[in-house]
Amino acid sequence: MSLLELHHVVKRYRGGEEVRAVDGVSLELSAGEMVALQGPSGSGKTTLLLLIAALLAPDDGSIRYEGRELSSLSADEASDYLLSDVGFVYQSFHLLPRVSALENAALKLMLGGVGAREAQRRARPWLDRVGLSERMHHLTEELSGGERQRVAVARALAAEPRLILADEPTGNLDSARSAEIVALLGEVARERDVGVLLVTHDAEAAAIADRRHSLRDGRLIEAGREHDGDGQPAPRPRASTARG
Repeated sequence: MSLLELHHVVKRYRGGEEVRAVDGVSLELSAGEMVALQGPSGSGKTTLLLLIAALLAPDDGSIRYEGRELSSLSADEASDYLLSDVGFVYQSFHLLPRVSALENAALKLMLGGVGAREAQRRARPWLDRVGLSERMHHLTEELSGGERQRVAVARALAAEPRLILADEPTGNLDSARSAEIVALLGEVARERDVGVLLVTHDAEAAAIADRRHSLRDGRLIEAGREHDGDGQPAPRPRASTARG
């Protein structure tokens, strides 16, 4: 059984006219696998992540995590799922102001009931792995955009989730640091049997993933496998199961 299964998922936004932000997407993600999702701005990538995080509800279709339908979760269960099972790297960081990088990185653990001292102890190694060991006591306002992005990555990883949803996690980073962060996500996927869904405009970052998909106008239109689990070339899969 896949860690995550999407079947013909649809999300509509209604304004002057109806827009299908996500239009019949079917996708599977296994534990230990990193999948990249590419596409232009406005193609539905962030909406898809919000649906998977149970922060939005689909209008049609099915999203299952470990076999359980997300739409069946109560509000408390959905909150627990996002807090315990999902590590969400938000494109806009969502860091608290006037607190340190370390406190921000430990925040999710603390929300889950871990004491402040223990939460910070667990968060420290992840700040070190994203290259912020010498900046962890600096306040949010004292960090650059790239440093804030790396704090957001560390916060998502510190709680050791089973599913990581990363929305442009390298958008404010230079090419060298981008490669390090994406490599780290791949390592976490393999070492901890975690599923990683990576939304990115960066072709080099996407190339590190086990599979790549493209989203256009809410539709998943192609898929490619770049390499197998050992980093060797692997054959491209058959056409995507997405409808539309």
